[in-house]
Amino acid sequence: MEFDFSWPVLWNGLFWPLIRLTFFISVALLVGIVIESLHWTRFAAKLAEPLARRARLKDVSAASFAMAFFSGLTANTMLSGAHERGDISDRELILSNLFNALPTYFLHLPTILFIATPFIGAAASIYVGLTAFAAVLRTMAIVLAGKFLLPPLEEGCIPCRLDEMESMRDTSSALKKAWKRFLKRLPRILFLTCPIYALFFFLKQAGLFAWLQDGLAGTVPLFTFLPPEALSIVAFHMVAEFQAGLAAASALMTDTALTQTQVVLALMLGNVLSSPMRAFRHQFPYYAGIFRPRMAFKLILYNQVSRGVSIALVGVGYAVFSMYF
Repeated sequence: MEFDFSWPVLWNGLFWPLIRLTFFISVALLVGIVIESLHWTRFAAKLAEPLARRARLKDVSAASFAMAFFSGLTANTMLSGAHERGDISDRELILSNLFNALPTYFLHLPTILFIATPFIGAAASIYVGLTAFAAVLRTMAIVLAGKFLLPPLEEGCIPCRLDEMESMRDTSSALKKAWKRFLKRLPRILFLTCPIYALFFFLKQAGLFAWLQDGLAGTVPLFTFLPPEALSIVAFHMVAEFQAGLAAASALMTDTALTQTQVVLALMLGNVLSSPMRAFRHQFPYYAGIFRPRMAFKLILYNQVSRGVSIALVGVGYAVFSMYF
């Protein structure tokens, strides 16, 4: 086994790519956080009233949907209060919480997109677009389910609380909070990105991926649609954070022959497999503080099942489309 650690190899294969990656990640992360903090996704919340009417959801559910574009905590607190007062049933609480999948996703979409783009380029738009489409499918499924599972609404207008949110916004304060969030999140991202990128550089030098190709090909029948290199993206996505999977994908796209489709499918598979445990680990304490523990467990379970199924369906559709077109 021969290692080439000459300066040209280290500079071109490790140091310069990491410098470029760090710069673009810093810029992209700051832009994404500013977009979130200034609520520039506000226009999409106008979907709340017609969608809520079709889903037979009450005014508090529609207001929660609109509020979820700005704060998931506030949206869930509204639903919890209405449920405790008896304004909405258990069934409507569950459907309303699932109904918020779309605004909850769009709340963080700018940051996800701006973080992913420096890592995997054009594949980021495809990945984000597919996962966003999965969120749209989940919301549409809830609209359809509501028509069959909930009683008809009483006549009247569903109030919109967007003006109240607009009046609460302070641009100067939002920018200060955005800068604080940036300073807090950037070191965490780089702490994962730099070691993982370096690790993949040295693993390639050690011939690991050639060994995987020879030793593991055909031994993972469930995931035979992905090469062994792509499965490492899935593994990093599962055992670490989203940025770890992106760092692995970036290194592999640079140093191996992974296609854009394989990278996107690996990230989607990692998304499906990693989300449930991460959700229960991080979300349950927060949900249990808003809802009763039993209901909090049910909400997380329903969310994860619907999320996994929708992303899997979209991923299969994308794989089939890529195969024939």
